[in-house]
Formats: sequence, structure tokens, C-alpha cells
Amino acid sequence: MRPAKDFFRPLAVGAPAPVREIPFPPSRMIHFFPAANEKMRSKVSQIAPTVDILLANLEDGVPADQKEAARAGLVEVAQTVDFGATQFWTRVNSLDSPWGLDDLTAAVLEAGEALDVIMIPKVEGPEDIHYVDRLLAQLEAKAGLTRPILVHAILETARGMANVEEICAASPRMQGLSLGPADLAANRRMKTTRVGGGHPGYLVRTDPPLATQQDGTVETDINADRTTYQQDLWHYTIARMVDACVMNGILPFYGPFGDIKDTVACEDQFRNAYLLGCVGAWSLHPVQIDVAKKVFSPDPTDVAHAQRVIAAMGDGTGALMLDGKMEDDASVKQCHVVVELAKALSASDPELAASYGF
Repeated sequence: MRPAKDFFRPLAVGAPAPVREIPFPPSRMIHFFPAANEKMRSKVSQIAPTVDILLANLEDGVPADQKEAARAGLVEVAQTVDFGATQFWTRVNSLDSPWGLDDLTAAVLEAGEALDVIMIPKVEGPEDIHYVDRLLAQLEAKAGLTRPILVHAILETARGMANVEEICAASPRMQGLSLGPADLAANRRMKTTRVGGGHPGYLVRTDPPLATQQDGTVETDINADRTTYQQDLWHYTIARMVDACVMNGILPFYGPFGDIKDTVACEDQFRNAYLLGCVGAWSLHPVQIDVAKKVFSPDPTDVAHAQRVIAAMGDGTGALMLDGKMEDDASVKQCHVVVELAKALSASDPELAASYGF
């Protein structure tokens, strides 16, 4: 058994002390770029100011013969680009791949001063995080880093989902989780080939109407036109992920939405995740950056209402009627969540601050 006090001690001699609270700067989108692509690397300095998190991708989408080039691209960007207030992350290859160890080593020893977070794919249990935690501490000590690099896990297997609470609690280094819907769907044997989003076959249908037969009897007409409603395949998964993250003080993210052209459905899926408690989502293409900014920034109307409730509630106790609706202690807590997020995002975005009237 590990004593509680040991949880916040470095796992290697000379490594920086673990963080006690996960920072929460603006995190509305994790924007991916292929680190092996020289053309995309040349655009990083222009993209960085437009996003909250910029991630150098070394894993999925990078062909096997370009893995080393992607790793070298990560190091080049880390050593040459000024990210300003933008967080810089990388996604390494999975721990069961032939590239994962070299990715982690290069990320810390050659890019560590610039890196905020390392994203680990296909995490299946706390043992994966324990391995990464110890290895990063050793590498940080070797590199002489003064702050720890945080870890973000992707949920992409049924086993990972079954162990989600233990994964979140595995290390003080844990920054958050992302949902990986494509790999998770394949692992679960879900019958969808879409990368995130809903499915027209996953639906509910209104009850059949009654119809009078020729003999005067009344029966339901199952062949009549009936309204159907497409359902969200990921509702349970996201909700459970959010609970596990919040319980452990880390941040939940929705993952990718693969239909780049369908920005309307992308916005819907992002909003579902936002309403359930996610702080951001992945953007795979520049068109999704503005979608994420819009969705994961509170609506000005909601912020204005929340401020009215907070002002009306005074010390936050009791209950009152406002615009015909009851507001009480629980209501004002909800309103503080919205207003605090709006203020945090506005601190670095004057245009957004103006829309909120701050």
C-alpha cells in the first residue's frame, strides 16, 4: 500500500515535485497538427495564437515510415516556436507500439521545456499511467526540468472505460481524459463506421396511431408515418467520463468529429459534450476551431441570466422566483459555474469579454 503522503513526492531523485492542483487555462479545443508534415510545421507559429491547445500528433494518422520524422518534427517545433499563452501538447504512440518509448524519451529530453502535456493513447488501466508516471519522473530528472509534464489519457477500449475511475486517480500528473470514439466503437464491436457523432439507425420512434378497421375494431397502425428521433451513441460514455474526471479534479474532453464538412452536426456533438460537463474537444481541421470556440464559450444570454440570479440570490441561500422560475441554492451554484468560466475565457479575449459585458 502506498501512503497518502507519498502521492505528492517525486517518483525519481531530482524530478520536480508533482502538482497538487491541475491548472485550467482556456481549453476549448485541442488542435491537432501532423508533426511529420513540414508544410504544417511551418504554419504552427501562425496557428498557435488562434487556439487554446496545440498538439503535435505522432500517433494515428502518421504512417509507420514517418514515425521518426514526426518525432523529429515535434522536437523542432518545441525548440523553435514561441507558443505564448497557448498550451503545447503532443500525442505519442501507444505503450504497446515499437515507437512509444522513444516518443516519450524525446518528448521529455528534447522538447520538455516547451511541453505542457503528453497525451497517451489506448490507456486501459492505472498500471499504464503508473508506468508513464515513473518513466517521466526519471526523464525529467535527467533533463533537469523544474516543472512536471502532465499526462492526458485517451479512453479507446472497453477495459479503459471499465477502469476509468482508477485511471483518473492513478497519478497527480493526470491532467484529463479524452473520449476516443472510433477506437472505442471498434473495441466494443459497435456497428458504426463513423468517427464520433450520432447514427441514423440509433433512434426512438413515436407510438403508432390508432386506426379503425373495416369491421369497426380499433388497432394500432404500425405502418403509418411516425416521427423518429436520432439518439446520441456517446451519452453514457461521456457522462461516466465526466463524473470520473470531476471526482479526481481533472478535465474531461470530447474527442474527434470525423465529418469535417458537416460543421452543423459537429457543433451539435460538441454542444452535447459541453452540456454534460466537457471543457473542450479535439479539432482536426481549422474549420472546427471556431466551432469549438463557439460551443465551449458560454452563451452571452446564459451569462447575463446567471449574473442576474447571482445578484438576486445575495448570499446564495434560500429561494426566490425570478421571471416565473424558482431559483435556489443549487441554481446559484450552476450560475457560478457559467460566470466563472466566462470570466476565465474573457481574461485573454477582449472580444469575448465585450460580448459578456465584462
